[in-house]
Amino acid sequence: MVSSALFLALFDKFLFPTWKKLTGKSLTPLQRIGIGHVLNFLCMGVSALVESKRLKVAKSSNQGSNIVPISVLWLVPQLVIVGISEAFHYPGQVAFYYQEFPTTLKNMATAMISVIVGVAFYLTTALIDVVRRTTTWLPGNINNGRLDNVYWVLVVGGVLNFGYYVTCAWYYKYQDFKEEDQNGSTSDHE
Repeated sequence: MVSSALFLALFDKFLFPTWKKLTGKSLTPLQRIGIGHVLNFLCMGVSALVESKRLKVAKSSNQGSNIVPISVLWLVPQLVIVGISEAFHYPGQVAFYYQEFPTTLKNMATAMISVIVGVAFYLTTALIDVVRRTTTWLPGNINNGRLDNVYWVLVVGGVLNFGYYVTCAWYYKYQDFKEEDQNGSTSDHE
């Protein structure tokens, strides 16, 4: 959450204005969501690599205990990446839903994200259940498992999801997209 809050501020004050100065265009909501997707599966890749390292350390120093001599700071990179991802993804979703929903449904824009997160939690629970039933990757003692393989499955799922997203976004036509300039006035986006 700290990473998301920090990067939201940095993006709004520095990255997005700089991007607009360099390219003459703002990032569209669909582009922001797409960047969030890419960062999500990159985060899972980093998580898999960190877990592989943790597992190697655990196996090499296995002295009959569950304590692994590795710093918790190894979790920082993936937590920062997921925070950056959320700083792109969620505001992009709110902007997209708010501008594309009919006027009578605009207040549903923020609620829509909660629905999507809820569905994602159910799907994640189902995935973990399938992994536990079909593999030995998630035993009671994580040092005897292969959590890194679960992360790699999530990377593959994320890449496939991103491919589907790009296909849908490519063919999507904005209903009434308006772009804000620096003075707060709006202009039609082409």
